[in-house]
Amino acid sequence: MTSSRDKIDLRRVGYDDSGETPRSASFMLEDDTTRVAASNERKLVMASIRQARKEHPWVRELEWSLVDPDTDEFTRIVADHPDPAGNFIHVKEGAKIRFPAQSCFLLKADRNEQVLHNVIVLEPGAELHLITGCTAASYSNAGRHIAVTEIFVREGATLTYTMVHDWAPEVEVRPRTGIAVEAGGTYLSNYIALTRVKHIDTNPLAIVESGGTARFNSIIYAKGGSHFDVGGRIRLTGAGARGEITSRVVATASSVVSRGLIEGGSADTKGHMECNGIMLDAEAVIHAVPELKATHPDTELSHEAAVGKIAGEQLNYLMSRGLTEEQARALIIRGFLDVKIKGLPTSLQKVIDTMIEQAMSKEAI
Repeated sequence: MTSSRDKIDLRRVGYDDSGETPRSASFMLEDDTTRVAASNERKLVMASIRQARKEHPWVRELEWSLVDPDTDEFTRIVADHPDPAGNFIHVKEGAKIRFPAQSCFLLKADRNEQVLHNVIVLEPGAELHLITGCTAASYSNAGRHIAVTEIFVREGATLTYTMVHDWAPEVEVRPRTGIAVEAGGTYLSNYIALTRVKHIDTNPLAIVESGGTARFNSIIYAKGGSHFDVGGRIRLTGAGARGEITSRVVATASSVVSRGLIEGGSADTKGHMECNGIMLDAEAVIHAVPELKATHPDTELSHEAAVGKIAGEQLNYLMSRGLTEEQARALIIRGFLDVKIKGLPTSLQKVIDTMIEQAMSKEAI
C-alpha cells in the first residue's frame, strides 16, 4: 500500500495522485506490483506489460526488436526473467493527447531488485507527452533498478519523454533503451537527475528515418560519491533526418561521464551536440565524450563542449550585490541548470521547472 511518505516521494518526480494536475493516464509500480494503471482517454492505453502481453499478443513481437538481449549482463537479466514487470503505453493512430500521461517506478523495499521491460507505441500521427519518475522510497537506501525500454514513434508521430531520477546513495540503475523514429516522427527526451545515487549508466539509441527528429537533453547534478555514465546515441538513417544532444552537468565529489554519438548516414542530415559542465571541487570528475560519425558526404555534424569551475567574476559580482559566497554559488548553479528546452510546450516546461526545484530542495546545494 502506498503510504503518505511514499506519495511525497512520488510527487518529487512528477507523479501527481491528487487529481489537482490534469493527467491523461497514470501508471505506478511499487517494486514488482502494479498499483495504478488507468487512462482517461479512449485512444490511449495505459497498462502493465503483463496485462498487455495477455490482451495484445502483438506486443510480444515488439519486445526485443530494438534492444538486443545479449547487449550486456543487465539486458540478459531482463531477458532471462520469467515474467518482468513494466509499463505498456499505446497511443492510437492520429490521437493527439492533450494532457501529459505519467508513469512512476518506486523502489520501496530496501535492497530490492526491480526488473522491468517497458514498451511504448505511438501510431502514425499520434502525439503524447509522457512524464516518467523513477525513485526510491525515502526510507530505502539500497537496491537495483534494471530496465529495458523500447519506444516506437511511428510515421509523423511525436513523443515528448521526460524522465526524472531521484534515487538513494546505494542504488544502482541500469536502463537500456532503444527508440525507432519513423519518417517525419519526432522524439524529444529530457533526462533529469539531481540527487545522490551509487551508479547510473544509460546510453539510449535512437534510429531516425527520413524527415524525423530526435533530441536528447540531460540535466545532471552529481553529488557525494555518485557515479554517472550517461548519454545518448542518434543514428540518422533517412534523408533529411535531424539529431541533437545537449547536456548540463554539475559535479561535486562525484564522477560523470557524459557521452554523445551522432551518426550521419544519409543525404541532408544534420546533427549537433553540446556538453557543458561545472566542477565544484577537486574531488569531482567530468569526462565529456562527444563523437561524430559521418558515413555519407551530404551530412553536417558539429559539437561543442566546455568544462570548468564557476567563474570568479560571476561570484564577485553577486557578492558585491550583498549575497554570501554560498548564496552566490547556489544562484549560479540554479541558473546553469535552468535550461529552456526547445520544442517543449510551456505547460510541460513549468512541470520540469517544478521538478528541478523540488528535487534540488531535497538536498542543500
